[in-house]
Amino acid sequence: MTSDQISADTAVLKALKRIRMPQTHRNRELALLVFAFVINGAALALVQLGALGAIDPTFLYYCGGITVLVLALHVVLRLRAPAADPFVVPIATVLTGLGVAMIYRIDIEKNVDGWEALSTKQLVWTAIAMAGAIAIVLALRNYRVLFRYTYVFGFAGIALLLLPFVPGLGADANADVWVSIAGLFSFQPGELAKIALAIFFAGYLVRTREALTSVGTRFLGMTWPRVREFGPLLFIWLGSLAIIVLQRDLGTGLLIFGMFVAMLYVATGKTSWVLIGVVLAVVGAIAAAQVLPYVQGRFTNWLDAFNPDLMDNSSMQLVTGIFGLAQGGLIGTGLGQGRPGLTPLARSDYIFPSLGEELGLVGVFAILCLYMLFVSRGIRIGLAGQDDFGKLLATGLSFTIALQVFIMVGGVTRVIPLTGLTTPFLAAGGSSLVANWLIVALLLRISDAVRSRPRVVIG
Repeated sequence: MTSDQISADTAVLKALKRIRMPQTHRNRELALLVFAFVINGAALALVQLGALGAIDPTFLYYCGGITVLVLALHVVLRLRAPAADPFVVPIATVLTGLGVAMIYRIDIEKNVDGWEALSTKQLVWTAIAMAGAIAIVLALRNYRVLFRYTYVFGFAGIALLLLPFVPGLGADANADVWVSIAGLFSFQPGELAKIALAIFFAGYLVRTREALTSVGTRFLGMTWPRVREFGPLLFIWLGSLAIIVLQRDLGTGLLIFGMFVAMLYVATGKTSWVLIGVVLAVVGAIAAAQVLPYVQGRFTNWLDAFNPDLMDNSSMQLVTGIFGLAQGGLIGTGLGQGRPGLTPLARSDYIFPSLGEELGLVGVFAILCLYMLFVSRGIRIGLAGQDDFGKLLATGLSFTIALQVFIMVGGVTRVIPLTGLTTPFLAAGGSSLVANWLIVALLLRISDAVRSRPRVVIG
């Protein structure tokens, strides 16, 4: 064998090794995390300088604990999931840090501190969320195991949605979506239910895709499914309406139905399913607005928000948030120098207008770009998947974040009627934060499996 043949064989072996063992991106992730830590630390420092006129190191120490947990997740990824996507964790870290900074800023305006401050509770929930993400990465070696328990996750999702109706657990709130444990803390089981239902939808659609993609009627340039294939879509539609009626929760009903329609489109590739889903959503919204007073009130506030009779009562929150966004202008008033606390629920439902007032149009566009990048990475993970279950699960989880952002941002900016969802990663709320970081962990696991075992295409 000549030296040229040996060198050629060596080059082939090296190429195959790179295919089997894809280059890890952990160094890139670490560099992005350092940049994220700088952004979060600068945001907190600017909040203190703007609102207090001095830097208080105590709260910065608390936030340092979150930095340690993020670095712990990074180390776990280096050891257990070295080929995971390098952009997901840094984006989630920046969004979470900006949310904590704004919640802390409103706590300063309202003169609350200690355990009574929502920023302190948000830090605790962030630690719990990070610990949950680390546990998922460590325990879930192969995400395909979830496919075996498709119907278990389906029943778990339904049970979580029904949990607020259990006597002694339901919390006293505007909507029946909260559960109180011994009066110590409350959480929304619907946030975890969306993950369980995403796993169920992915497994169910993999099993029934052949029936859903069966030949139908050709009309208007599209193949429309047969009547008997409407069953699953009608069932989810009726279930979403039941959530809206029984729990008085318009946002969760729209989120679950939209997630199922998106995953149904990915599974079948039929545009007709999307059109049918949009029609059913519009019909359901119109019917709910005619029958349910609280839904009708949301539509009234949306269509006639600046009516003086409504501004003094029901639409006051919406109008105040819009005024806050207008006050921010192009570049904002500066962190710590606005008055976001004037808007009710400025730390939870209306945290986006709060950020818009102090960061301006440029700042909120940057935040929306982060969401777009996060969702695009998740969809890219799904499209590169080796199996249908992984594709549907990654796409469904990513679309859930995208739809939730659209529903909340569209609601506070008066693009669509306001619902009761939270802005992912930003808003105060432990259950939402934990659920979103669990989504991060699942995306990391799927991306690691995709990159570690790529398919070789010869042709």
